Amino acid sequence: MMKLLRAEFSNFRLLRDLELQFSTDSNKKLTVIRAANESGKTTILHALQWALYGDAALPDKGLGFRLHPIDWDDSDGRSVLITATIEFELTTSTYRKSSGGLRETRQRYLLVRSVYEDVDSQVPRRLPTVDLFTLDDTGTSLIGAPESWINEKLPPDLREVFFTDGDRALSFIEADVARSTKRERVQRAIRSLLGLGVIEDAIKHVRKSATEVNKKAKQIDKGGELDRVASRLVEVENDLEKLEIDLEDAKQQFLAFDEKVNDIEHSIAIALQMGAGNNEKLQKDLDRTKHEIARLDEQLAVASEEHSALFRSRAIAVDLLEPLLGSAFKELEDLHDQGKIPHSTIPVLQDRLSAEVCICGETLEIRNASSEKRRKHIEKLIEKAQTADEIQETITSLYFGAKALQISGGTHSNAWLADYKKVVKHRDGIQTLRDEAGRKLRDLENQLDSLPDTDIKSLRDCVREYKHQRDRCLSKRAAIETQLLALRREQEDLEIKSKRLLSEKEKGALILAEREVTQDVTKVLQHAYEQITDDELNEVSKRMNSIFLEMIGSDPEQGAIIQRAEISRDFDMIVYGPNNKTLDPDKDLNGASRRALTLAFILALARVSEVEAPNVIDTPLGMTSGYVKRSILRTAVRESAQLILFLTHDEIAGCEDVIDEEAGMVCTLTNPTHYPKMLVNEPDVAERKVLLCECNHRTNCELCHRRVDAQGDLEIT
Repeated sequence: MMKLLRAEFSNFRLLRDLELQFSTDSNKKLTVIRAANESGKTTILHALQWALYGDAALPDKGLGFRLHPIDWDDSDGRSVLITATIEFELTTSTYRKSSGGLRETRQRYLLVRSVYEDVDSQVPRRLPTVDLFTLDDTGTSLIGAPESWINEKLPPDLREVFFTDGDRALSFIEADVARSTKRERVQRAIRSLLGLGVIEDAIKHVRKSATEVNKKAKQIDKGGELDRVASRLVEVENDLEKLEIDLEDAKQQFLAFDEKVNDIEHSIAIALQMGAGNNEKLQKDLDRTKHEIARLDEQLAVASEEHSALFRSRAIAVDLLEPLLGSAFKELEDLHDQGKIPHSTIPVLQDRLSAEVCICGETLEIRNASSEKRRKHIEKLIEKAQTADEIQETITSLYFGAKALQISGGTHSNAWLADYKKVVKHRDGIQTLRDEAGRKLRDLENQLDSLPDTDIKSLRDCVREYKHQRDRCLSKRAAIETQLLALRREQEDLEIKSKRLLSEKEKGALILAEREVTQDVTKVLQHAYEQITDDELNEVSKRMNSIFLEMIGSDPEQGAIIQRAEISRDFDMIVYGPNNKTLDPDKDLNGASRRALTLAFILALARVSEVEAPNVIDTPLGMTSGYVKRSILRTAVRESAQLILFLTHDEIAGCEDVIDEEAGMVCTLTNPTHYPKMLVNEPDVAERKVLLCECNHRTNCELCHRRVDAQGDLEIT
């Protein structure tokens, strides 16, 4: 189990010289860092992740992301040293064979990541240095390969589970992104939780072994057909591996651009709400139209699938083959009328022999000399009938099986054509509504572009560019998936040919055996991968449902509107109301319930992963109030091994007593540039940096004393 003890930051954006202490009390697991907006909460979240994982944990993987304070003068071209230090404790449990119990060992560590960055617009950074030390009474000891050590104790795949932005967590259910994007996010989080990279690597390794087997096949038939087939099989396998990497890259790029579009559109919404005139109405119209488009797109996808299914149905086969089927049905009926089907001659004759009485009444007793001639005659009839029995059985089966295809009344009903017209009309109706909604959205966007606000115009330009890049990634993804499908089909055909050719070669048996082994191992690994995913998905789903219902105070047995929540096999987050009615999390739930659902998902992931580490969450209680806010806070404390929350003053309001009970450490951060509009007293600092004071959630000092806004009972002047 990992616990954060303290963190220290130097020259990391607003964090010029900041040190934070965290609660390690198992009875008071909560640390609250109180801070208003623009007071360093998100910066601390970035700095902690950077300390542990480097640039990969920064926005855009650190590309173009400045670390040093933005207001520093770059005229002298100097470099600045940026440092993030984390002191943490790791508790390990070992089984003692002698006593049969567990022994806990605690060890403190100090992690220091530092880098030089030039103070200019290009933001070039040198290579960072990372040092990890053990701390004990005798001093410090340096640990080699610190990043590998950290990745083992706190896997990078789980970074976003343990370091969470409350607003970004809503991306799992928000309606402004495609359903495929939401599914991808949930699926990625689940699979990261399970640590399935080990199995994925094993599957890749086995596939490489299969490629080596195919190379061996080339050697036993140089210049022959087997050589050509095996060579092409190797090429296909190499192409598949490359395309799968390209596909994953395209998916990741699509998600990244989709998130950028969503983030900027969120910024536009805030800018419009802060603007004058009809800006707020325009934003509401935009939101409604986007939600309508998302709803119609889902309906259109269902209608398109129904349309596609028609071409795989029995109805189209019956309608297309009706002229031929009609004459075939007539032939079968004639055979039936003639008594040739169903075929019953053999069973009747065998029955007579068993009964020892002929149809005419004569005896067929075995010991009767007079019946021997009759028995031999019947046995010959059975023998002759058996030669035609296979054909008779086929015709009989065909006669009865064809009954389901016969059109009642003997007339052509055009059933498929009627279904086709109905489905197409329904789909075209939805498409018309979708086109109208699209035109309305474009009109609203044109109105948005015509606003005089320069910042909004520049944001709109960014949105258009990111959408263009996102759509390019989507097109690339579709093209790669098409290529993969074609290559996999070719691979199957080549493997069949290769198997046949190898079976004809003297040395082919060994290669066939090796290939079957690699195929069997691959199947076992893939089955294990799918089984683990299904099992753990169910566990996360159950845990999420339990936490979610507790957070919102919903009791299904008391007829609550929200009955349960689950994660489907397709990685959709689904909420159910009365009578098992599906509720759209983004549209049918209020802000507090949406926040509770996403936090329940994050906490369930952390719990099921069995990786005990701090949960560090920025603004988890936004959009919440009253019972739900307090319940979310209490439940989050209970479900976490160590909980560190960045809370605004509004989030704290109404939860003071809960923090009294649960928090072992509370401090306050202040941005001095908020004076005089938001701060009562002028801070005695000239620099733009975050200031720390020891004020808790109930107290204020001269440094952090804030003016009460228009929503408060009193405004300090």
